[in-house]
Amino acid sequence: MNPRTGWMRVLLILAVGALVLAFTVSMSAQVQTTKKTAPQGQATTSSKTLSGEIVYVNGRDLVIKMDDGTLRHFNNVPDTAKAMVDGKEMTIKDAKVGMKLQKTITTVTTPKVITTTQSVTGTVWNVMPPSSVILTLEDGKNQQFKVPKGQKFNIDGKETDVWGLKKGMKVTATKVVEQPIEVITQQAKVTGQAPPPPPAPPADQPILVAVIEEVPVATPAAEKAPAALPKTGSEMMLFGLLGTLSLAGAAGLRAFRRFLG
Repeated sequence: MNPRTGWMRVLLILAVGALVLAFTVSMSAQVQTTKKTAPQGQATTSSKTLSGEIVYVNGRDLVIKMDDGTLRHFNNVPDTAKAMVDGKEMTIKDAKVGMKLQKTITTVTTPKVITTTQSVTGTVWNVMPPSSVILTLEDGKNQQFKVPKGQKFNIDGKETDVWGLKKGMKVTATKVVEQPIEVITQQAKVTGQAPPPPPAPPADQPILVAVIEEVPVATPAAEKAPAALPKTGSEMMLFGLLGTLSLAGAAGLRAFRRFLG
């Protein structure tokens, strides 16, 4: 092989590679793309209500006992969270134990469709049916496009497929893709009732008011011993006692003498 011919082939391959790369890079700049979102069908609305009673509140921490008996802990409740309680707007700072809350969540589902339209205008430079075509665009650059199955081209007001394209034809190709989606929006509203006040006493019963007064307490004086015997004691009992003691002394003295004798 002639070395010069080999180098020419290498340069030709590099040039073709650079051309394909240029097609790929410039494609996004030449294709005009528009997107449009439009409603499709009727929107549906659903609502769900959750209710419970506040059983604990401390600063921004809140515990609510739901109607099904479960406990839900809400930590660091922001001031932006508001509730209409008895017709008044309240925040977490106004929450009290015993307050009942109801949260109604309204969900609106709207069916929509996103229509993406891609269009390109150019002159046919080369056709490689059925999968691709090279167009010379309005800026003078060539760009290769993949032709999807069923793609139609507009030539002088007439439609044709990729097999009907010829070099030099000026064509406009448009691709439309529709994607259905659902747009869901939610709105939450919290209402409630304050805990009832403690019951008042019945109107027909008096209210007992206790009044405590200090009463001085007298200290009793020490009891004095009686100066004389009570009237129930007589002198006869005293004489009898002295006689008994004398007899006992005489008997003892007699026994002592016998012991010495």
